[in-house]
Amino acid sequence: MTQRPSRLRMALELRSVPELMGFFMSAPALWSILPRGKGRPVLVLPGFMAGDSSTRPLRTLLRALGHNAVGWGLGSNIGPTPKILDGMIALLDKLDNDDGPVDLIGWSLGGIYAREMARLAPQAVRQVITLGSPFQISDSSESNVGPMFHALQGTHSDRIVMPRIADHAREQIPVPTTAVYSRSDGIVRWKHCIDPSQPQSENIEVRGSHCGLGHNPAAVMVIADRLAHVTGQWHPYVPPAAARRLFPEPVDYVA
Repeated sequence: MTQRPSRLRMALELRSVPELMGFFMSAPALWSILPRGKGRPVLVLPGFMAGDSSTRPLRTLLRALGHNAVGWGLGSNIGPTPKILDGMIALLDKLDNDDGPVDLIGWSLGGIYAREMARLAPQAVRQVITLGSPFQISDSSESNVGPMFHALQGTHSDRIVMPRIADHAREQIPVPTTAVYSRSDGIVRWKHCIDPSQPQSENIEVRGSHCGLGHNPAAVMVIADRLAHVTGQWHPYVPPAAARRLFPEPVDYVA
């Protein structure tokens, strides 16, 4: 039987606080070396029980790099409530109408939403980048936040059931996808956060906590590179030689 991450790994999620301090210290250096954007819309979706404040450091840096990075403005992510589902659809429509296909970045549960949005409206989505998103999970008990998610299910919309069938058993997402994960994730099992090999999908491992992925310098390097690629010219991420040590060798997906 598949188990949730250990209590030790859960306790180690406290390192996300010093990881955030490290991000603030490294932000000027990151800004100086990362590729620039061209004002394209980037929608950043928060993780379970988090809101826009959790993604503000990432969005601030992305805006400084020239991206039109926005939060979702829907409060705390307590799961797929009618308000959240309708709000995300309305926001995607607005951003797509304003500036063309949208880049979606989803942290944890936010990444599951992002992948579903790309399936439902591929013409409105340019690519999906997920950060520790357990899109292969099929039982909430396999996550350390499963009991809390289950307790809130009475507020969730009956239009969608989550967790759903594992992603590998469903249709391929029709836009490029990048799945960033950490094997020391203390919230969800890292194996639930990676894709089978597909022509326009990639899995990229970084070192760090689940709760720090949105401000993990290695993850930010990946995000900035992916956002800067030319539409229609997607290719797998190749870290710069000077930063190779930040990226362990990725593993293959096994169902």
